[in-house]
Amino acid sequence: MSTDCRTITVPAGTASAEHRVRGSRFMALAGPATSMKAALAVRDDERRRHHDATHWVWACRLRDGESRFDDDGEPSGTGGRPILSSIDGHGVTDVIVVVTRYFGGAKLGTGGLARAYGEAAGRALDELPARRMLEAVQMEVRFPYADTGTVQRLIEGHEGRRLGEAFGEQVLLTAAIPCDRIDAFRDRLRDATAGRASACSMQRKMLVPLGS
Repeated sequence: MSTDCRTITVPAGTASAEHRVRGSRFMALAGPATSMKAALAVRDDERRRHHDATHWVWACRLRDGESRFDDDGEPSGTGGRPILSSIDGHGVTDVIVVVTRYFGGAKLGTGGLARAYGEAAGRALDELPARRMLEAVQMEVRFPYADTGTVQRLIEGHEGRRLGEAFGEQVLLTAAIPCDRIDAFRDRLRDATAGRASACSMQRKMLVPLGS
């Protein structure tokens, strides 16, 4: 099992901000999006909410590295890319930022537009509540009933999370174990139960809160 284990920062809510330049209003919303489908749904909600606006420019970054942005009719490179750069600069992922523009009558030029969209996005991201998450792998642990307390303490001691239990001749417990603690968890499990408990990886990645 690889000991590679990432920590990532994801939104824990939403945040909004406004930036005004020469009469134009740039209204930014930042929030969670765990897929492009979810990101597009947020974008569509903003379009409905601000149906009388001029542009709805957005960018999204997902934890797998996928990203997407759209200038929504603004000159190429003046909206979506500055928003994505602001997202990456804040080190957050699984996030979308939509910046809605109400045109104020004065043209800002390509440089002015890029600065305005980036500034609005940055202000929303500055206020975005976020949490640190640790990559984990789903595991199945089998053990006799008598070892229940020992197994539960080992899971907690290795920053794991219990996901579910099934009871038969033995206990079958499903847990999320941080991927850089799997080998240590297996070793301690074997030693603490004198080999009565076994754990196998289901190779399913997930996230658990870091340090909680």
